Amino acid sequence: MSALHFPPELLLHAQGGALGMQAAIFDVDGVLTDGRLYIGEAGEVFKAFHVLDGHGLKLLAQVGITPVIITGRDSPAVRRRVADLGLAHAHYGVADKLAVAQAVLAERGWAWPQLAVIGDDWPDLPLLARAGFACAPANAHAEARALAHHVTTARGGEGAAREFCDLLLQASGRYGALLAAQQGTLDGR
Repeated sequence: MSALHFPPELLLHAQGGALGMQAAIFDVDGVLTDGRLYIGEAGEVFKAFHVLDGHGLKLLAQVGITPVIITGRDSPAVRRRVADLGLAHAHYGVADKLAVAQAVLAERGWAWPQLAVIGDDWPDLPLLARAGFACAPANAHAEARALAHHVTTARGGEGAAREFCDLLLQASGRYGALLAAQQGTLDGR
């Protein structure tokens, strides 16, 4: 039994139509991080990532929903986090996120209804407007929240991406099996 409960109409919307949700696009700054940039004396950029979010991305990949990173900034910290999570699809320093997303869709044979997106600011708006399921963190810009089918209770960098992942996993009908398998490893059953 899950402790999470999303409204049935929200889960239905997040299913991705007849073909199911194929992929989920994640922004980085303001979604996987809290959006703050820490800049060191030598110009190095530091960012904090939440482990809950990272595990959520891994769970999506495990059930066949491909996580795709499309971020407007490029930094060694982001590249390191993407590599640590074993994510195969990441695009860095992107000025036109829509163009990159459309290229990814064409390359993989996906359509917008089978794509979920979580973003927090104006560069994400074209993706949020087209996605089959759009999500924004609680602390996203008002325009991103207005386009979202779901606004998370968690803030960016504080579990918002995990909430998005959990919602997609529940909508796909695979959350319960993943949870049961994990609970079985905890007590030896």
